[in-house]
Amino acid sequence: MDLAAIAQTRLLRGLDEGEQKLCLAVLDAREKEYQKGALLIHAGETTERMGLVLSGSVTVEMNDAWGNRTVLSHVGPGQVFAETYALLPQNVLPVDVTANEDCRVLLLRITGLTEQNPDTVWRQKLVRNLLAISAQKNLTLSARSFHTAPKSARGRILSYLNTVALQTHSAEFDIPFDRQQLADYLNLERTSLSKELGRMQRDGLITCRKGHFRLNGCIGSIPKRWTSCEAGAVSKK
Repeated sequence: MDLAAIAQTRLLRGLDEGEQKLCLAVLDAREKEYQKGALLIHAGETTERMGLVLSGSVTVEMNDAWGNRTVLSHVGPGQVFAETYALLPQNVLPVDVTANEDCRVLLLRITGLTEQNPDTVWRQKLVRNLLAISAQKNLTLSARSFHTAPKSARGRILSYLNTVALQTHSAEFDIPFDRQQLADYLNLERTSLSKELGRMQRDGLITCRKGHFRLNGCIGSIPKRWTSCEAGAVSKK
């Protein structure tokens, strides 16, 4: 187990080396490797363990009985998943967690947080970190509801790209999704997404290749403090 890498994650922020080791022992930390496409958690199951991605990435997605998939979030290195359900293990998960690529994951039994001496300092730090992580994830899920609100494919794409530009402070960036995943995330058919991206390129709004995008000119609410929104010329005052 790579304690040095684990210690750098937001989950263990503020814990000293001794507290980190105690935390991992109490929470029965187990490191596992998964190949691309593997299911880490199945919808319909319960879990006592949350996951901390150490390398690679996973997607949290909803798959219904008719084969429809909705991608809810992308979870990369240092990020966590299933923490709410691990704290409430009597609740059935409505989502699958799938390896987006080959990945290593640390599984933690966080019901241990409420067992024995709940007022110890390291537990307080960990709970504080979990609260901050959960708040950030709520913001991420709320953002998705904004992206899927527009009726048109173009509106949804622009909403998402505008948000990524704001987060990266750049008009040129990479997104974590492939085409199918982006379509599933925005609740669009892949063919509709691809056609609209082609139209947007012809209209001069964007330039894109696979997961790399460039916004040609200011779009939506990109900050006015940027003196230029042209790729390669983005700067802040």
